[in-house]
Amino acid sequence: MVMNMAIEKIDHIGIAVDSIDTWIGYYRDVLGMEYGGSEVVAEQKVRVALLQIGESRIELLEPTSADSPIAGFLEKRGGGIHHIAIKVDDINEALERHKAAGARLIDTEVRTGAHNMKIAFIHPKTSGGVLLELCQAPH
Repeated sequence: MVMNMAIEKIDHIGIAVDSIDTWIGYYRDVLGMEYGGSEVVAEQKVRVALLQIGESRIELLEPTSADSPIAGFLEKRGGGIHHIAIKVDDINEALERHKAAGARLIDTEVRTGAHNMKIAFIHPKTSGGVLLELCQAPH
C-alpha cells in the first residue's frame, strides 16, 4: 500500500531550557523574534513559549515537574535542541506510514500538543539520532 504523505515544511525547532523567563529575552530582544506567548501543556509536563521569525518558529521548552521528559533531557544533556517538528497534511497517514515501515515510535497514537496541534514523536533511532515530531495544525 503506497501512501502519499505530504510534508509541508519544518514547523518548528524545540529547544529545551531550564527557564523560559531566563532565555526569552535573548530570542525576543537580541535576535528580534516575535514572542507569541507561552502555555503549559499539562499532559507533557512542559511550559512552551513560541517565537516566530518569518515562517519559521522556535519553541522554548521548560519542564514543569522533575519527571517531565524535558527535565530528563536537561539532566542528561543540558539545554539545547530537543526536536525538529515536521508539519504534515495528514498526521494519521504519516503515522501509519511510519508504522508500515517498521519505524521505532515514541507515540503510536496521535495526541494533542501545544497550540492544539496534533502531534506524534518518532524515536531518534529511526531518524539518524534526531527526535522528530510530526505535527498537523488543528482544523
